Amino acid sequence: MQLYDKDLLSVQEVRELVEKAKAAQEELAGKSQQEVDRIVRAIAQAGVRNARRLGKMAHEETGFGTEADKTIKNIFASDGVYQYIKDMKTVGELERDEEKKVRVLAVPVGVIAGLIPSTNPTSTVFYKAEIAIKAGNAIVFSPHPNARNSILEAVKVIRQAIAEAGGNEELVTCITIPTMQATDNLMKHPDVALILATGGSAMVRSAYSSGTPAIGVGPGNGPAYIEKTADVKVAVKRIMASKTFDNGTICASEQSVVCDDDMADKVQKEMESQGAYFLTREQIQKLGNFILRANGTMNPMIVGKSAQDIADLAGITIPEGTKVLVARETGVGRGHPYSNEKLAPILAFYTAPDYVQVCSLCQEILHYEGAGHTFSIHTKDQKMVDYFAARVPASRIVVNTSSALGGIGATTNLMPALTLGCGAVGGSATSDNVGPMNLLNRRYVAEGTCELEDIKRELPDCSDGICRTQEKYDNIDIDLIVKEIIKRIQSA
Repeated sequence: MQLYDKDLLSVQEVRELVEKAKAAQEELAGKSQQEVDRIVRAIAQAGVRNARRLGKMAHEETGFGTEADKTIKNIFASDGVYQYIKDMKTVGELERDEEKKVRVLAVPVGVIAGLIPSTNPTSTVFYKAEIAIKAGNAIVFSPHPNARNSILEAVKVIRQAIAEAGGNEELVTCITIPTMQATDNLMKHPDVALILATGGSAMVRSAYSSGTPAIGVGPGNGPAYIEKTADVKVAVKRIMASKTFDNGTICASEQSVVCDDDMADKVQKEMESQGAYFLTREQIQKLGNFILRANGTMNPMIVGKSAQDIADLAGITIPEGTKVLVARETGVGRGHPYSNEKLAPILAFYTAPDYVQVCSLCQEILHYEGAGHTFSIHTKDQKMVDYFAARVPASRIVVNTSSALGGIGATTNLMPALTLGCGAVGGSATSDNVGPMNLLNRRYVAEGTCELEDIKRELPDCSDGICRTQEKYDNIDIDLIVKEIIKRIQSA
């Protein structure tokens, strides 16, 4: 009987996949913008055609979310992304400034390692494949083991679409034997130019510490502020739709609702009328112990489950038809499990005396977890939007819309994306909704405009040891200055 070492097989597979991807990318680099766009369009169309089938497959394999919402996400990640990027110039010359004599050329990074989460598996595959190829790159996927089959099927669909569009199907490949060793070798492979990491914090940290340039994301933990001028009914409708969409698996979804103290009863009543259930004190304690593990991380058993399923798992009784579980919370940090990110239909509920203290609370929540990610506000007062936008540590401030769908660009005009940068404050390399322009280098071609002698003539006078800038009086009206001096003397 012949035995095989799974880790060794997976490492060998990575080497072969990267080698093929590199050759395919070099071939793609010689294609025109029109040829590249034809491939991207074919991927998008294939994504739409297979959206329902792949959504069903992803839901059944992972147990996360709902089949219907995963279908929507597949369409968003294929056609929604395509419609936004289709007219982007990503091949050849991007910009030209004749006056400054500067040109900017697009240069693909090469082979990208794409890490795929189990929460949004098939949709993330289509999204990353499109933006990678649009920027002239090849991509090798490392699938989450719990979503391996659906991810591989999505890759199969994409490869067929590429081939039918006249491209090299090796532009998009995937590890079929997912192991930690394989992912590590992929990230550290010398021919991998960039890592595009979407997933848990540990995996993203691993990407950043691999030695290969990486674009990773931090956790979401976005508060939603219902300000006193908001239409409460509409605001709650948007929040409920957002938090229940695919059972809360989008990281930009609301994790807490915040309102002024004098709005609390009104907001609670409206939330209850739309399917939210406010837990009792005992239930808050019991569920809190269940949703957060001893090491402070989220219990994976709650991820993408319905409110009823979570209640059953935690051993609490809730009203039939409950859509979202809500816990009144007074603190932030360890010992306050509801102040963490919860990729499930569970919300914390906070109140504060006024908008100033609400802002401080939201800052505290995001600095504890979710710094640089997303914040949402419901208001009719533009000054409130400006106040929070200037102070809250979030890369996305979404206004009067569902945070989950607004943050990813589905209900806003942000770049449609499933990799949401958190900026330096969140430990990320970018604060963008990651798109094709994040996956290419810019080569600057600059012509000389002056000589060294010209620079020397502009130097300040440093003859006495102190450099003083040369004042230029060409445009100074001496007569006007004299008249102003005389006027001030006379009025003194």
